[in-house]
Amino acid sequence: MPDEEVWRTFFDVAAILNAMEIDERVVDVAEFGCGYGTFTIPVALKISGRLFALDIEPSLVQTVIDRAHEIGAKNVVAMVRDFLNNGTGLSNNILDYVMLFNILHDDDPDQILAEAHRLLTPGGKLGIIHWNYDPATPRGPPMSIRPRPEQCLKWARDAGFDLVKCCDLKPYHYGLLLRRPM
Repeated sequence: MPDEEVWRTFFDVAAILNAMEIDERVVDVAEFGCGYGTFTIPVALKISGRLFALDIEPSLVQTVIDRAHEIGAKNVVAMVRDFLNNGTGLSNNILDYVMLFNILHDDDPDQILAEAHRLLTPGGKLGIIHWNYDPATPRGPPMSIRPRPEQCLKWARDAGFDLVKCCDLKPYHYGLLLRRPM
């Protein structure tokens, strides 16, 4: 990852959260791959429940813990977790929302989506954002593994999700909002 100050310039966090319907009506959330907490901290301030922030990098998880402490966000549960190989360690059907932001370029998106489906309550939402399939974007995974929106949608549908809407998250991202059927 680039340094945090550069990383933050790639996102209009408030606009993304609005487009992806993360607001005060959302209660419990998980974020797979929380990184610096770019989305973790703003989401924690919006929701009324817990936010489970997962990442494999201990230093990034510590950054999230420190930021949550600084702002008094007691609802953040940040964990070092290899969720690709070991799952999240969370119980079934406990979340209203799962954030998969810039992570579905991994080797096994089906496994990530299956874990998200397992965690969500019926009617729970799944937010996917990813880098546009455009070599002009200043960051993101190599084009050879960068998923197109159609590919992410197919994976999500195969995992049992229904599309709510597609979002153009200019300048560098697209978003898919999906729902676990009732």
